Amino acid sequence: MTAQRLVLLGGGHAQLAVLQRLARQRPAGVDVLLVTPALRQVYSGMLPGWLAGHYTEAQCVVALAPLAEAAGVVLRQAAAVGLDAAARTVRLDDGGVIGYDVLSVNTGPVQDPARLGGEGHGGGVPMLRPIEDWLARTTRRLAEMPPRRVVVVGGGAAGFELALAWRHRLGAVAEVAIITGASGLLSNYPAAVRRLGARALAERGVRCTVSAAREVALNAVVTVDGRIWAADEVVLATGTVAPGWLRGSGLMLAADGGLATRPTLQSVSHPEVFAAGDVASRVDRPLPRSGVYAVRAGAALADNVLRRLAGQPPVAWDAPVRTLNLLSLGERSAIASWGPLAVQGRWVWRWKDRIDRRFMFRHGTT
Repeated sequence: MTAQRLVLLGGGHAQLAVLQRLARQRPAGVDVLLVTPALRQVYSGMLPGWLAGHYTEAQCVVALAPLAEAAGVVLRQAAAVGLDAAARTVRLDDGGVIGYDVLSVNTGPVQDPARLGGEGHGGGVPMLRPIEDWLARTTRRLAEMPPRRVVVVGGGAAGFELALAWRHRLGAVAEVAIITGASGLLSNYPAAVRRLGARALAERGVRCTVSAAREVALNAVVTVDGRIWAADEVVLATGTVAPGWLRGSGLMLAADGGLATRPTLQSVSHPEVFAAGDVASRVDRPLPRSGVYAVRAGAALADNVLRRLAGQPPVAWDAPVRTLNLLSLGERSAIASWGPLAVQGRWVWRWKDRIDRRFMFRHGTT
């Protein structure tokens, strides 16, 4: 009997749970291949803490090779550039083409410079994603010559936390500003969180403007109101989009370009394909593009991938209506939100720190 082939495309937060499950419960007659462009996964929840100086780089990354070895999974360092759902093949940037019987996608999103607002473009400024590339570049920058004028483009959680992390890292001698876009600061959060966030920026001397970027260059950002924000470090923490290789794949896509999935995390059009995290878009109930949901989806993704391989029906994932959201404030303080409720304090940061360290410990990082 020919072995089934399971391909794990991407080593994102949800896929880590699949690797852990395979290490404990490896099905017979299944070959498994992990395809990832990076040999480690940067945990986004601790990235602002690293920038602020609270964590070392090693504390914020999960090495994928040991997890793959423990699960008996072959690791191939490459990235997807195309997919043919009818032929059940994935085309890679190293020139290879691999086939699959079951595919689990957790590659994460990409950033689109065109979404900066107005006629905005990236101007050669490195994007926040892939995070691995941004981390390497920022590490070099801090070692060579720390910036003194930082402009963060993007008013979501990532932009908010990174602006405050830069402020804490550089101190009062630096100028830090955040350009939120027309939707404003933390627009996807409840009013209580937005109020606490705005106050945190003001108290720490981070300038905030509710405007969209029209042009972005390495040394300045021009907003649609014509104002020029001089900088020697620009951080593009703008919204994300689904990877372009999904287009033309034959997989049904959602209106936002993400891989359309059912509550079982299966593709609407091809049940042998599963997806979780920012690359996927549930058609029954759109979920926020948040690392919290990617982590929560991991167990369900592992369950249903294994059930598919065993010929069993998948089970719907009952995603939580509310999640605990924690936003760091540069120093060891944070905001916690649950539904419309929000609190702030150093004890919240200690709570966040315990949660993050526990997640990393489960995946072999101390």
